[in-house]
Amino acid sequence: MSSETPEAVGPADTVLVDGARHGDKQAFRLLVDRHRHHAYSLALRITRSPEDAEEAAQEAFVRAWMALSRFRGEAAFGTWLHRIVARRALDHALARRRRESRQTDVDAARCVPAPGEAGRDGILARRIARLTAQLSAPQHAVVALFYGESQPVAEIARMLEIPENTVKTHLRRARRALRAAWLREEGAAP
Repeated sequence: MSSETPEAVGPADTVLVDGARHGDKQAFRLLVDRHRHHAYSLALRITRSPEDAEEAAQEAFVRAWMALSRFRGEAAFGTWLHRIVARRALDHALARRRRESRQTDVDAARCVPAPGEAGRDGILARRIARLTAQLSAPQHAVVALFYGESQPVAEIARMLEIPENTVKTHLRRARRALRAAWLREEGAAP
């Protein structure tokens, strides 16, 4: 496997963005191909649904295409796209939660083990995934971005278009909820 970055294999994002701004659909296709995997992965972390993640990523690319003329280049294209994906994924996660809350016969979120997970680490990962699935959609999104994507609070706030203090509040409440759920499962009082 090559250790080259995607830009080392083709034109830089800035060149492709400039071409796409001038109507070059092939240039935008190359941007989509270059950023598709990361967009989908981020959306999946937030939505926890492959279908919703696919839709959110596709919608993000459509929005990026339509807003390309407003892209100022203050951040890298990938960073700008990342923000759009996160916002769309959160919207999908919230919509899914609303749908599920209206369905009385839907079981609580289930954890599906990742392929190859085994032993104590796999059990621990499934337990954490199951407990985080019980968080509210905004809390889950913030946790996924902060811990899963290693994004700083300020960047999460920009991506989700919420104040930094709200991000901190979601993180604090999520940690508290996870700690309480963990202790309940252990049979200890929270």
